Parts: sequence; structure tokens; C-alpha cells
Amino acid sequence: MTDPFLSHQLLVLAAAAALLFAAATDVALRIVPNRATIVVALAGAGLNWLDGTLIAALFAAALVFSGLWYFWRTGRLGGGDVKLLTACSLLVPPFAVPELILTTAIFGGMLALAYLALGPLVPNLAQPRSRNLLVRVWRAESRRIRRRLSLPYACAIAAGALFTISSPIGLPY
Repeated sequence: MTDPFLSHQLLVLAAAAALLFAAATDVALRIVPNRATIVVALAGAGLNWLDGTLIAALFAAALVFSGLWYFWRTGRLGGGDVKLLTACSLLVPPFAVPELILTTAIFGGMLALAYLALGPLVPNLAQPRSRNLLVRVWRAESRRIRRRLSLPYACAIAAGALFTISSPIGLPY
């Protein structure tokens, strides 16, 4: 027999790694990889299955997707963000989904304020191309910040999910 506590911890660790990967990829490319979303969703389904709340979690995820679909259709949220936040709603217990949505919105607001504050401070980096990946990502991101383009909202989703699963309410295991 396997230890349920160890199973929970491994699933949370896999989901956390996938969330960090999704956030980093969103910063670099403004893409949320499907494989990261799938890992988060499967880890969340596994956690809820171990806790006996899988049906309620699937229902909560369907409600979250239904609500987010509107924001995607009106162009206020990217499709990858909708998928990732829906997967994250499987990651937390069903009763913690409102906390997940609230903390994600708070982190999203903080991200938006940071981008607005950084806009005038970020220099124009018109230097020769670099082979260093971090330098190239920083240049692209500084251009997006100055032009007030889209936010890497997967960062806010990852922060909200990690905060929720680490809070006393979000992680009853």
C-alpha cells in the first residue's frame, strides 16, 4: 500500500512544477503550454479522487470554465489562461475554489499595477541581439511593458493556486 500523504505531496509537487513552467513560458512566449495544463488537471483530479471529492471538483471546474469562457469570448482573457485556471480549480478542494479565484484576481491586480508602474521606468533596449535567453526574454518583456501589451496572467494564476493550496483552507490534507 502507498502512503496517501506521500501521494498527495507528490501530486502537489508535480502540479507546482507545472505551474511554474506555465508561468515562465507565459512570460517568455505569452503561451500557456497544454502539457502544463494537463499535468495540473491530472494532479488535481488525483488529489480530489484520493479525497473522495472528484465529482464535486469536476462540477466546480465546469462552473469555473463556464464563467471564464465569457471573458475569453470578449477578449479579456486568453484561452491558455482559461484552461490553466480551470485546471487549477481541480487542484484545490471544491470548497476552496472561491479562494482560488479571489487570490488569483488579487495577484493579477498586483501584476497589472507592477506593469503600469514599470512602464515609464523600463529603458528602451535597442542593443545588438544576444544569445542569452534571459536577456532576450527581458528585452521582449520590457518592450511589452513599455507598450502596455498583454500581461503574463499565468503568473497570477500560478501564484493564486500556489497560495491557495498552501493556505490552511486550500490544503486539508
